[in-house]
Amino acid sequence: MDKLLDTVSLLNRNLSDYILTFLLCGTGIYFTIRTRFVQVRCFAEGWKRVFGNFSLHGENSRSGLSSFQALSTAIAAQVGTGNIVGASGAILTGGPGAIFWMWVIAFFGMATSYAEAVLAQKTRITDENGNLHGGPCYYIKHAFPNLFGKILAVWFAVATIISLGLMGCMVQANSIGETCQNAFGIPAPVIGILIVIAAGAIFLGGISRIARVTEKLVPGMALLYLAGGLVILICRYDCLPETFGLIFKFAFTPEALIGGSFGAALKTAVSQGVKRGLFSNEAGMGSTPHAHALANVKSPHEQGTVAMIGVFIDTAIILTMTALIVISTIYTGDGPLAHATGETYAEIIANAGLTKTNLVQIAVASVSTTTIGNIFVAICLLFFAFSTIIGWNFFGKINCHYLFGKKSILFYSIAALVFIYLGTLVKNDLVWELQDLFNQLMVLPNVIALAALSGMVAASAKKQ
Repeated sequence: MDKLLDTVSLLNRNLSDYILTFLLCGTGIYFTIRTRFVQVRCFAEGWKRVFGNFSLHGENSRSGLSSFQALSTAIAAQVGTGNIVGASGAILTGGPGAIFWMWVIAFFGMATSYAEAVLAQKTRITDENGNLHGGPCYYIKHAFPNLFGKILAVWFAVATIISLGLMGCMVQANSIGETCQNAFGIPAPVIGILIVIAAGAIFLGGISRIARVTEKLVPGMALLYLAGGLVILICRYDCLPETFGLIFKFAFTPEALIGGSFGAALKTAVSQGVKRGLFSNEAGMGSTPHAHALANVKSPHEQGTVAMIGVFIDTAIILTMTALIVISTIYTGDGPLAHATGETYAEIIANAGLTKTNLVQIAVASVSTTTIGNIFVAICLLFFAFSTIIGWNFFGKINCHYLFGKKSILFYSIAALVFIYLGTLVKNDLVWELQDLFNQLMVLPNVIALAALSGMVAASAKKQ
């Protein structure tokens, strides 16, 4: 098992640090050019469409979702533990400058997300019962209507079911169980039972129930996290100029903090920012198009602009709040890393026991108490991770239906609930690494199809 873990970990590092980083960055830049910077030209339009369709009581239709419900479901999947733990890990490893590169990749990722939503809308189908079906499998087969396309679609569907529907939900439940046990003293298995009951009630209610939950849960959890973060930033208001200064300073001279040569340090800062940013906003991964395909809108372009805002909310707002909380308390003023240098950085981290999983707790505790820090992060992670479980399960369900038909959904839902409960019982590093592996394997067939259908995307953007 240890050898398998080492092999999967090595494969993940090579995929994320080299192949997928360049592939997804290149895809974002390519669609930015082909759409004539749609994320800039249509940014205001996207916000207008989001708030124009905003409702906590959206339409209840078996044939699709409102535009806001689709966005809420997509954001539910995007905003997970990565927005707290992932961002903290990127800062700890690559320094505050990693956040700058997260912003950069989010900018280009908005164009990729636009492309995914447009293609999902253009290639969706309606079955004999009037139900809508769409997502990457459908535009993959549209791009390659032959054996190659069938192979790519099956590859994507299998990877999605394993990564998001099963193992992904398992690791998210693990985060909930661990943090709630630490904060409230409730045993993780008990938390697991509660999660299974809540998730099962939502899963078995179908698409309409998922949409009704996410349209209420997503705005609420975002406001809770932002409000709590704002309180911390007010307490550290005198450190905010330095905080932003460190982000820009160490984006280009990270060796002054994290050590090593200029080239190696810059590679670390950039790769951490890009990698964590990409797998936080999920642009290019092929997950969120499942939701955007079901939106009832007048044109694919409309939902494309809404999808862009999802990336912006995930990275520029929620993930940035995590960054500001951590940097303003840990890296400035009297923070433990405020006076660290390339020679002392790693030593201070080790001596202070700073890790990606406790960085935000320590940051919050620095302006309150350890108990408050643990409780705040536990509650936020509970909402973030649970919303991701809902979104990811839904995406896996769509691909299960694509491969095996409607009768397979019940068996898939039961299997997903079992995996959720198992996630609160064990913490297996191999499971986390395998989830990352299949997560990354989703990207390859998705990006190939996006490139093949780029003309359709450019045509939609050109009309505006």
